[in-house]
Amino acid sequence: MDERIAANRRVWDEWARINQDSALYDAAAFKAGQSSLRPIELEEVGPVAGKSLLHLQCHFGQDTLSWARMGAKVTGVDLSPEAISRARALAAELKIDARFICSDVLALTALGDEQFDIVFVSYGALIWLPDLDRWAETVARHLKPGGMFHLVEFHPAIGMLDEPATGIGGSYFRGDALSFETTSSYAGGAHAPMTSYEWQFTIADVVTVLLKAGLTLRSLREFPYCVHQCWPFLTESAPGQYVVKHHPGKLPLLFSIAARKPL
Repeated sequence: MDERIAANRRVWDEWARINQDSALYDAAAFKAGQSSLRPIELEEVGPVAGKSLLHLQCHFGQDTLSWARMGAKVTGVDLSPEAISRARALAAELKIDARFICSDVLALTALGDEQFDIVFVSYGALIWLPDLDRWAETVARHLKPGGMFHLVEFHPAIGMLDEPATGIGGSYFRGDALSFETTSSYAGGAHAPMTSYEWQFTIADVVTVLLKAGLTLRSLREFPYCVHQCWPFLTESAPGQYVVKHHPGKLPLLFSIAARKPL
């Protein structure tokens, strides 16, 4: 395994331990029946009852299990053994039928050529991937003909902002992998210093690899808000919608893609 991927797996093992008990994920509300899915993906994916759904980079499974509660036959995949162990335990505790597989999504051999009605990816997934072409090939391989791919993701323009988000501190365009020393999860909670690696992609990069993989683009949307309070420069402008406090409503913070595999 690429050492950068191995380093990221160690980070996500630690974050899985921290995140499940964090306020951001609100385990008590989820266990009481609250969905962890947000309005954007609920609207874009639509009804899932009776459909098979593959959730790539599923973390410890709350979103995967939320789709299962809506009637989907779900499979979640994640790089982190700790996350998958917790996802399986959560499914068992809540008596929700779900399958979870520990794998790098760029080398997903455990499913063979199994195909699904829906492949779903969301929020903070793409920056952990060194090879978007292989990712798109995974998506296409596991979609049924006529099946739909849905992505909801943080907008890459966010990476241009400096730390207080008052100006531009970086390039929009792809460079080398970025390394970070992290001492806490994005959901809060401290841990010993660990190194992680991230990759930057433009929206054009994402669209291009999906087209190369044989999918047909159905929609591309951009949103001037975020659905998570995940950076200190955000402020809530409406319930569940967060904007850059210095540039409210002027910057894209999320984007979504829907694509179809031709019959």
